[in-house]
Amino acid sequence: MSLLGKAGHGPAAYESGFAAHREGVQRLLASYRAIPRDADVRLAKKTSNLFRARAKNTAPGLDVSGLNKVIAVDPVAKTADVAGMTTYEDLVAATLPYGLSPLVVPQLKTITLGGAVTGLGIESTSFRNGLPHESVLEMDVLTGAGEIITATPDGPNADLFRGFPNSYGTLGYSTRLKIELETVQPYVALRHLRFHDVRELEATLTRIVDERSYDGERVDYLDGVVFTAEESYLTLGRQTDEPGPVSDYTGMDIYYRSIQHDSGAPKRDRLTIGDYLWRWDTDWFWCSRAFGTQNPRIRRFWPKQYRRSSFYWKLVALDRRYHIGDRLEARKGNPPQERVVQDIEVPVERIADFVDWFLREIPIEPIWLCPLRLREPRVPGTTARPWPLYPLEPDRTYVNVGFWSAVPTVLGQIEGAANRAIEQTVTEFDGHKSLYSDSYYDQDEFAALYGGDDYTELKKRYDPDQRLLDLYSKAVQRK
Repeated sequence: MSLLGKAGHGPAAYESGFAAHREGVQRLLASYRAIPRDADVRLAKKTSNLFRARAKNTAPGLDVSGLNKVIAVDPVAKTADVAGMTTYEDLVAATLPYGLSPLVVPQLKTITLGGAVTGLGIESTSFRNGLPHESVLEMDVLTGAGEIITATPDGPNADLFRGFPNSYGTLGYSTRLKIELETVQPYVALRHLRFHDVRELEATLTRIVDERSYDGERVDYLDGVVFTAEESYLTLGRQTDEPGPVSDYTGMDIYYRSIQHDSGAPKRDRLTIGDYLWRWDTDWFWCSRAFGTQNPRIRRFWPKQYRRSSFYWKLVALDRRYHIGDRLEARKGNPPQERVVQDIEVPVERIADFVDWFLREIPIEPIWLCPLRLREPRVPGTTARPWPLYPLEPDRTYVNVGFWSAVPTVLGQIEGAANRAIEQTVTEFDGHKSLYSDSYYDQDEFAALYGGDDYTELKKRYDPDQRLLDLYSKAVQRK
């Protein structure tokens, strides 16, 4: 057992880490009790990866300042105990020295482990490892009743364990999570496969997910990018300990541009495991172009410490507050923009249809593709169980589609017209939409998609006095 950030090993260091964590939990509980009973309960944190506006709140927030550390890593058992507000940047920094990584590492450094579990997360291991909450072994949760309880898959609070993913803090906040880790090699060898037809990409992606290999090579990581209907790519990653040169996309070179090529053969590349995990963060996928950061003349002088997703998010927050983008568009005689920042999932057999519809109806490019399946059960011979608040089907492959930009509004259209069209199409395609951004569902449709009676019963049990907002109020009504 090893305690990260402390000198020494063994039981004494382990207990020291948990002692510091318990102090953080006590500060959290004290701050919870200080919030007036008629006020909304929210986290007092400086960063966020949410993209939906919220009503202002004058009440003090929950003090989570002592819940942002990796408590301990057990390299033998391949587990880690992690405070809920710990970022994946810090978590990965703690596990990689042991040759270990979380089973799924979402793309952006400041996403927290607790946030990825309660709000869902995804990355290029999700076709074999599922979603972040599926590698959780147990978690401590501050419920709406003001109690810290431990939830496990088979314990007395198993209903909360399964209902917590996609609850977005409406059932409680995780204070500690014990997660599984997996062994990783120091490098990732990449192959970028080009497609001129998204239907061919769909067929190839389906085959790779089923076989876990392509053209005789193992596939450990899998995602893709669609630039146009005639230019799309799958990127296949294979862990390796073979020494050799590696690329660096934290400087002048831009990762997503490196994917593109004209040849029929796959384009090959190599990254260190750390650079691979954070390959999207430097440019926030491709969103840094909105700030001019991809212009070589600007990029050369843009401080490297500000070339990261968390800083770009702050710029977006300023734009949202002062409507800078709309004012600049108005000077050009253009209408205001509708923000379309979403991640959706549709079954793999519908992905080409969805992409065709999206490219025809929503003028945004590129878009990201990431396949996922619910993780196979830990106990052989048993069947994977769906998670009630985001009920994907076991033994079925889905593809996440991410698109993050804005489109011009049209005079006379209702608010959120593009987002509403996306929601309707995703539902028609038997898919789901993540709830970190703007949503427009009516209450009955929302309940049918996101937990319904299961959520109502969980809310009654773990937040009997309704201290926390409910999911519809938070995700759709922006409270």
